Amino acid sequence: MNNELIINANRDGTRIALLEDKKLVEYHQEEKDKQFNVGDIYLGIVKKVVPGLNAAFVDVGHEKDAFLHYHDLGPKFSTLDSFVQYSVTRKHASSNLGKVRIKPDINKFGKINEVLKKGQKIMVQIAKEPISTKGPRLTCELSFPGRNVVLVPFSNTVNVSRKIQNKEERKRLARLMESIKPENFGVIVRTVAEDKEVAELDADLRGIVDNWKAGFEILRAGKPATKLIGEVDRTTTLLRDVLNESFDSIVVDNEDISKEVKQYVKQFSPGLEKIVRHYNGKVKIFERFGIEKQLKALFGRSVGILGGGYLIIEHTEALHVVDVNSGNKATSGDNQEETALKVNTEAAKELARQLRLRDMGGIIVVDFIDMKKADNRKKIFMTMKAEFKKDKTKSTVLPLSKFGLMQITRQRVRPEHNISTREVCPTCEGTGKIQPAITLTDQIEESIQYLFQNLNEKYLGVAVHPYVYAYYTKGIFSKAYHLKKALKKKIEFIQDSSLSIVDYKFFNREGDEIELNGKKQQAESLAE
Repeated sequence: MNNELIINANRDGTRIALLEDKKLVEYHQEEKDKQFNVGDIYLGIVKKVVPGLNAAFVDVGHEKDAFLHYHDLGPKFSTLDSFVQYSVTRKHASSNLGKVRIKPDINKFGKINEVLKKGQKIMVQIAKEPISTKGPRLTCELSFPGRNVVLVPFSNTVNVSRKIQNKEERKRLARLMESIKPENFGVIVRTVAEDKEVAELDADLRGIVDNWKAGFEILRAGKPATKLIGEVDRTTTLLRDVLNESFDSIVVDNEDISKEVKQYVKQFSPGLEKIVRHYNGKVKIFERFGIEKQLKALFGRSVGILGGGYLIIEHTEALHVVDVNSGNKATSGDNQEETALKVNTEAAKELARQLRLRDMGGIIVVDFIDMKKADNRKKIFMTMKAEFKKDKTKSTVLPLSKFGLMQITRQRVRPEHNISTREVCPTCEGTGKIQPAITLTDQIEESIQYLFQNLNEKYLGVAVHPYVYAYYTKGIFSKAYHLKKALKKKIEFIQDSSLSIVDYKFFNREGDEIELNGKKQQAESLAE
């Protein structure tokens, strides 16, 4: 299987696409200067304690107070609370947990008002990003993930990933961690740590401890709603969690980020840094790898599946509903049971991909095509289970019910990706009234002439829809050729399928967009 990571950086943030055999399976978008990522640790202040919910609302700097349930305090909350109060009030407090006295676990069935009060400062970690009108969801069971290990404060246990099945290797890793871990820190050994040398594991551990020490210095100031330890950016997080030897290439269109990624890969996977390369082509990177087109095709209400069937994906307030339809497969073949099995199998594969791609979470109910045989229903269940093994997010899949319904729960920790595949006409802006489409090329050429003559541009990149691009560039003596010859300037047409057919953009030699205020009005005034 060919695995590729494509990273597009622009002034608004970063877009990351994970491709498997050229097919888009994961898509992540990180806005610039975004706050409240999963894993960030804050010093919060309790704003309200609600015994009826057995929860509290905590101010961490978001416009909506964050939610903290009693069950998310964790058994070691008493120790954490004592450490926080001591650290913000004593000058000689230390980040070293070796001298901290571990207190007994709190009552599993206790009440929130027994341990929290209004105005209390507490250290919390973002467990779920703000979604819709809700603030972040918090936990006090802190953890600090690294490439090979996860560090857990106020614990002394060492746990090894169940996916490491070799008994001798499990024992080796457990002994190794016991010997090098800091006191009163627990360790979870991740799957990628298998067969790693002690020096690499120790370096990873030291890096996490350094982050903890830096966060502690901020904690000592005691300023509420302050970020103590920030998660790394989404690009690095994704590399940390999914990077392995199966990756064939990582392509980045920003030179600085490319260097950072190469350095990160070299640090944790020596030898793999050669797969990182900087893309500096004139065609946009998402356009070059066919990602833009896939985004448009895969985020609609209706999604096609292999063989002619399709999925209808609906979103309600409480859950997601998916309907499987056979499409033209209904007429192919006489055996309805066999047809239903084939369509349902392809639907299960595409649905698992869609959940990863859209980052859909919560409750998902799938209405498969009815099948009479229990063996066939079991095959669909096993197919879905197998496809979900590729998904890093925690999920539960239940067998099909007698009505052909499958229930799935998938952990939701950040807002679902929602890319609009319907375009508002940029010419009429939704009014339904437009200039004659036949004048589109006249508007483009008049705008080009205006930029050269009035703004003294020496070079223009013109991004247009692929159909318009073909109109200008096809043929030996194309329309673009005659245009450049007439103006005696350098003009380059760039195809961009993210644009609608009647929209266009201009770029200078450095790749910065040229804002042509009142583009439509300008073209109209020049035409008069």
